[in-house]
Amino acid sequence: VSYQCACCWFSVVTLVSLLSLCWMYILIPHPESSLFLCFVLFLPLSVPFILLTLCYSLLFCYQAGVHTAQTVGELVHGADHHFCCVNQLLCSAAGISLEWEQEWATVLLSLQATGPFLQFGAVGALTLLSSFVFQGFHRAKKGHKFLIAVVFLVVSAAIFLCPLFIRSPCLTDLDEKIPEKPKLIGHRGAPMLAPENTMMSFRRSIACNVTAFETDVQLSKDRIPFLMHDNKSEFLLRTTNVKEKFPKTKFNQSTDLTLEELQSLNAGEWFLKTDPFRSVSQLSEEEKETARNQTIPSLLQLLNLAKQHNISVIFDLKSPNQENDTNFCLSQVLWLPPAQREYVNMRAPGFTQIYNNEMDMLNKTGSHLNVKYSKLSMNKIRELRMNNVTVNLWVVNERWLFSLLWCAGASSVTTNSCHLLKDVHQPDWVLSHHRYTIIWISVDIASSKVWTHLLIQCFLFYLYYFLHCRLMLKFNTFFCLQHNSIYTLL
Repeated sequence: VSYQCACCWFSVVTLVSLLSLCWMYILIPHPESSLFLCFVLFLPLSVPFILLTLCYSLLFCYQAGVHTAQTVGELVHGADHHFCCVNQLLCSAAGISLEWEQEWATVLLSLQATGPFLQFGAVGALTLLSSFVFQGFHRAKKGHKFLIAVVFLVVSAAIFLCPLFIRSPCLTDLDEKIPEKPKLIGHRGAPMLAPENTMMSFRRSIACNVTAFETDVQLSKDRIPFLMHDNKSEFLLRTTNVKEKFPKTKFNQSTDLTLEELQSLNAGEWFLKTDPFRSVSQLSEEEKETARNQTIPSLLQLLNLAKQHNISVIFDLKSPNQENDTNFCLSQVLWLPPAQREYVNMRAPGFTQIYNNEMDMLNKTGSHLNVKYSKLSMNKIRELRMNNVTVNLWVVNERWLFSLLWCAGASSVTTNSCHLLKDVHQPDWVLSHHRYTIIWISVDIASSKVWTHLLIQCFLFYLYYFLHCRLMLKFNTFFCLQHNSIYTLL
């Protein structure tokens, strides 16, 4: 019974180590996901805890693998039980509180970006674990030996053959060329380097060679467009000192304040205090002082800056009663809001119309699409580009994701980290199908040679054991016959 309990807990620890590895794979590369935010905001010590659990579990599994199966029970203590249970509860609580439909899209994309290398790692892990599997097979009972053999062969076949099912836009044909690098659009400027939707933020994004500014426009009480993302009940609260300036008044819409009143608010101090992207430490003292004195800009200020540097502007309207207020006639404006699109087309036919779904774009015979990166498959992006559709994807902050979308042929990406992506001069990896096939077959053959050698050793051991037993049986039989003959003669 103790042996069975030990094996059961050993299985639990192994499962926890694999679960922790999966969680780390999801968390570390995806800081923009709601999964990561859930851990950071509600469970601030969860990431180091899961990392500690992963290291502890792997070390425990290795120690248990080196020892014989009979000593597993001595290795598993009560503390191990609690450690594993806490980790299971942590992961379960996080999983229940997430919108998995949104998260799976990002995870599946990351598998396309890392699939070949995960397969190589799995082959290496299988090779290292094969000796432990054969040891367990040798010590197991007859019924368990069959189960171990079947599981090992099925897992091995799945790992060795999974490249047949790996699909990635970075796996290309020999005659295909790498698409042109996606252009960068500054999401509210460069919000990692300056307070969002301020003139400092947009000026910082110019150094990233952005081709467009993305922003949000609202209308003031005196009907002047200004830049601000938050609206309704959250209007001004996150990015200004409105509570200090107007402590007894609550504003729920942009038309409650004139532009002069809005520009009397400080729109930069919050950035230094909250440090939303953990990037304030990278700023110089002069840059911090500049950020501290930012105010809410008008749309006209941004349009003048864009005109000076030949940069386009794409924006969304957040204010109610927008009719008759879209009075701009500048060629660099990319019109995104679906509301009043016909009216805008009539008043400003020079605007480039950007659509947020493919159906509307096709119905209006448009050629510009702006959607979240997880809404389109890699094949769909490639198909749209072949049909001369400009595809912009938002919000792309990570190098691995930018590299993947580059391989797929995205026209541009809206990003918070333009200062990082501007230095990416080629995709992280690109392989032809022919070369990748050669690599994974070579890796599989090298691995199979190792555990085939172990199988031969195991076979020779059983052959030796079988012959030894047969010889000993014959010797004992011969000895007994001789002994009986001597006894009879006497």
